Amino acid sequence: MFQSSTRSRCFTLLVLFFALFASAILGEDGLVTNGDFETPPATGFPKDEALVEGATEIPGWKTNGTVELVSSGQKQGAMILIVPRGAHAVRLGNDAEISQELTVEKGSIYSVTFSAARTCAQLESLNVSVPPASQTIDLQTLYNVQGWDPYAWAFEAAEDKVRLVFTNPGMEDDPTCGPIIDDIAIKKLFTPDRPKDNAVINGDYEEGPWMFANVSLGVLLPTKLDEETSSLPGWIVESNRAVRYIDSYHYSVPQGKRAIELLSGKEGIISQMVETTPNKPYTMSFALGHAEDKCKQPLAIMAFAGDQAQNIHYTPDSNSTFQLANLNFTAKAERTRIAFYSVYYNTRTDDMSSLCGPVVDDVRVWFSGARRLGLGGLGLGLGLGLGLWVFAVALF
Repeated sequence: MFQSSTRSRCFTLLVLFFALFASAILGEDGLVTNGDFETPPATGFPKDEALVEGATEIPGWKTNGTVELVSSGQKQGAMILIVPRGAHAVRLGNDAEISQELTVEKGSIYSVTFSAARTCAQLESLNVSVPPASQTIDLQTLYNVQGWDPYAWAFEAAEDKVRLVFTNPGMEDDPTCGPIIDDIAIKKLFTPDRPKDNAVINGDYEEGPWMFANVSLGVLLPTKLDEETSSLPGWIVESNRAVRYIDSYHYSVPQGKRAIELLSGKEGIISQMVETTPNKPYTMSFALGHAEDKCKQPLAIMAFAGDQAQNIHYTPDSNSTFQLANLNFTAKAERTRIAFYSVYYNTRTDDMSSLCGPVVDDVRVWFSGARRLGLGGLGLGLGLGLGLWVFAVALF
């Protein structure tokens, strides 16, 4: 027994060792090295508003151009600089950049989550890249009154070693102006298998970008037309404004832990191409709800499935924050587009500067002649119940 117990402990330690080794080699989900910029430089954090040209020392990062470590409460003239979380963040001046080498798995899809705020200019933007993939994100629209937002951007790893780069592409009159970034994290994404009775991939939105447990703003998903490298596997954002990825810890979510909140009316569209059989009847169902974030009503969405479109209003119910809706259509091709956007431009009742909107979750598309599994298995339960009732009647 002693030998067996010792052997078991040795095996457990060996498994743990290999798990830690693999983690070190391939990296872990969460903050990148000094992703919150709270690790002090060798000379300490700057005590004054000190800009450093060129090789600014920021542990874990390479810098180029006018890069500044800013502190919470720091002033620039009459303006207080916004640090999204913690005590420190980084501001990028004209054409400045920070970068970090990451160890990843070649061929895998990764999503980078980061927080960003603008400073002086109204038209500031931030370019995030893992060469050759790159995207410039517009920071002009502020989605909440706090003055900063979390964003997510995805890429496919072309090599096992990649370089994550954040660049300020702006050229302002004041070279110190530029976006502030903080809380940079990474997550390896997995595309869920398509359910047997559902043509929609990731229709419950459970697979998505990294979310910080103590951040209540969700994560914004900006325009992303490539479904192969989306931060929300299976889905694309095909408009010039973002949609918000939310969690059940800070919002009301119809099903599971994640959902999508639609913002900015027609400027925030989420869509997916699903596999269908031409000339066959289908039904698209989904949960429509209220995030309980004090969003001003009415709330409504425009739902699309193939050549069908339907305006659906959320009807408040004291017993629930969501309702089930469906849209019938006949497939015209082997792939059919489904899409959603908010009918209205909604803001919060207690904050006219914070954008919000209706919540969509549990999206399903199935052949109308097939059995449907309802929200959380409700359809299965009803089907089994009906079957037992028919069986009992047959016995008598």
